[in-house]
Amino acid sequence: MQGSAAGLARSGFSIPPLLLIAFMASFVGCARRFPVTEVTPIKAATPAELQRHLLSRKPDVTQFRSRGPFAVIERKNLEIPLVSGLTVEADLYLCAAARKAPLVIVLHGLDNSKEDHAFQAMHLASWGMHGLAIDLPNGGPWSANGRTLARLVETIQRTPQLVDEHIDPDKIILVGHSFGATAVATALGEGAPARGGVLLDPAGIGRQLRQFLNRIKVPVMLIGADEDIWPTRNRGQFFRFIPGAVGEISIRDTVHEDAQYPNEYTLRAFEDKPDDTEEAQIAFVSALTASVFGLAATGSIDYAWNSFEDALKNGIFFNGRRK
Repeated sequence: MQGSAAGLARSGFSIPPLLLIAFMASFVGCARRFPVTEVTPIKAATPAELQRHLLSRKPDVTQFRSRGPFAVIERKNLEIPLVSGLTVEADLYLCAAARKAPLVIVLHGLDNSKEDHAFQAMHLASWGMHGLAIDLPNGGPWSANGRTLARLVETIQRTPQLVDEHIDPDKIILVGHSFGATAVATALGEGAPARGGVLLDPAGIGRQLRQFLNRIKVPVMLIGADEDIWPTRNRGQFFRFIPGAVGEISIRDTVHEDAQYPNEYTLRAFEDKPDDTEEAQIAFVSALTASVFGLAATGSIDYAWNSFEDALKNGIFFNGRRK
């Protein structure tokens, strides 16, 4: 489930020393190359105009495979102070055309960082939603990370200008990958003032997880990898214990790391079909974008669920369920 050689070793993988050396050398020397996607043919001057256009047509997740119509402004290594005295470091991806737009906060999993979600945050910003990829302690504890995340949401809602004046503080969406999803569940269960959540192949950990899941009152979409290839720890708890307004799909032939943007050499070293990696990551980011757009625009998972219809019929997505 983890995005590093050390994490994979702890998960039970046996890594020969020579392979580990080669992996590390490749990792250090490799610049990341994001998937190359076309720009959508949809024309819109503002996010509000784009929202009206999308909501007036049949939802279709495939349209979100392309980059959105808007330019993106990057601001790296922001330091956001919390009332508790902690400071959260983040990379901000602003939709350049937005006066006010939803904010999507994306949290990494074990042994990962905000850089692993840069592609997703930028893609979301191109579709009219600001993306904020954050760093929290990447070894956990994840319930503590969740409480910090809740404080971050509270801080931004009260004082959005700490991040940017163009944020709509009433439309904050939380996204978490792997154990980062446990932190998101904790934050939502703690009552963080978020509009909803998206869990990217979530991994569950902690004695209090069920308690936090039972207290979630906002809609949640779960986008999972193919468990026939790589089951994720306690993933079933998220759907089971969230009391309502939750949907789940799996994306066929994808692995846990496809739910972020891992270095291509990582995947090649561990034989996770590197030639298919970009396709898998684009499938994840399209489902993520449909989910976040629907939550921000309508406050429910209905838009995303309806957009998945054809992908579920043709088997690209499978094991769909909702309550």
